[in-house]
Order: sequence, then C-alpha cells, then structure tokens
Amino acid sequence: MDFCQIHEGRGGSSFSRGLTYAVEEGGSEEVQRGPDVAVWRKKGLGSLLSWGGRRNRGGMGASGRGRAGMRRSGVREAQRLSGIPVVLFPRSKSAPEGVPTAQLLNALRDLRVDFVLLAGYLKLIPGELVQAYPRSILNIHPSLLPAFGGKGYYGLKVHKAVIASGARYSGPTVHFVDEQFDTGRTLAQRVVPVLADDTPEQLAARVLHEEHHVYVDAVAALCEDRIVWREDGVPLIRTQTNPDAYA
Repeated sequence: MDFCQIHEGRGGSSFSRGLTYAVEEGGSEEVQRGPDVAVWRKKGLGSLLSWGGRRNRGGMGASGRGRAGMRRSGVREAQRLSGIPVVLFPRSKSAPEGVPTAQLLNALRDLRVDFVLLAGYLKLIPGELVQAYPRSILNIHPSLLPAFGGKGYYGLKVHKAVIASGARYSGPTVHFVDEQFDTGRTLAQRVVPVLADDTPEQLAARVLHEEHHVYVDAVAALCEDRIVWREDGVPLIRTQTNPDAYA
C-alpha cells in the first residue's frame, strides 16, 4: 500500500515535500522513494489534508502530528518540528524571506519534487515553473471547465455566474496547469445539479463536497502513474482494478 503524504506549511504560499512509503507484503516494511509532491498553498491545503486523511483512498493520507504542529507555529518552527522543507514564494513585505522564481525552481529540484498541487491559489503560476513541470501541476476549479473559468472567476463569483446563466448542472474540475487561468487540459470532473431555488452558498457547498473526492482521486492517479495521454493530448485516468478501463 502506498501513502502519498502531504503536509501543510503556513505563512503565505508554501511548498512542502511529500514522500511515498511502500509496505511490502509479508509483514516486512521498507521505505522507498516514490513520487514527491509539492503543494502550492494559499488557504486551501488544510481541507486537502483532511480529505486525504479522512478517506485514505488511493493511498493518499497525511500525518496528524504534522498538520497540528504546523498550524500552531510559523514556517521555521514547522520545519523544526516536522523536518519537512518549506519554501516561501514570492518575496513580499509580509514574507521578506520569500524567494524569486529561479531560486524556487532550484529548491524544488534539490528536493526532487515530481508534482505540484495548487490548493486555493488564485494567481498565475510563473511560466518558468510550468515549463519546468510539464503535465505535472494540478489545480482544482469550482465549475465544469471550460465554462465559468478564467481571470476573475473564483469563489462565490463562479457560483453566482452559474445560477445567473440558467445552467442546470455544475461541479468541480481538476485540470493540468498551463500559462493561463483555467485553460489547461481537464483531468477529472464531477457533476452536481443546480436547483431552481439555489443560492450561491448552497451551490458552493454542493460543489465543495465533490471537490473533496475528485481531487484526492486525481492526485492518487497521478502518484500511482495511472494517467495516460491520448494522441490528441487529452489525459485519461486508468482505474485501479483494470488497466484497460478508464475512470
């Protein structure tokens, strides 16, 4: 059983390294290096951690001690308590220890990071990072892209626009990240109904419930190398039980 562990950093946008642990059959336990995951966090990573820890599906989990310790302390204290590297980006008045893009890329390479997950991060990712991690950066958006995506579509603004349009369905989209807002290839979606008397808050809650499932499943597929690319550039997810079937 593989565990793709993701831990939380605090103090602005942060990356933290995740490790894969392989437990061999027969009772012997051996630690091996699997795909490492960096999480670009604004404010959504705590939810991502709880999704994986609660469901423990697809081999995705998180350390409770690491989560609690990091929430109560700053970045440097979190590093001391957990031993997980944290890099702040970008440099700002509130984060003078932040690093420029080139230094960030060097840090990710030094940490042997394979994948980057965006969790509630609303800014464009630097083009240099996208080019350095092709087909390796995931984001989640609260609508069925390509509808209601792009600059300015975030939070309740998305759900207000969906209701105002008269759309009968909505839902979250997990997509690969490119140099623009919400235009990368779609990896996974979940569909929820838009009810006649929905408020934006009610629709948001319904979509968020599905986000908690679809992002965990998509990240598990990424870590388990179950994503295949069609000749036309469309990514598909193989099921865990049948390599010839797709989710």
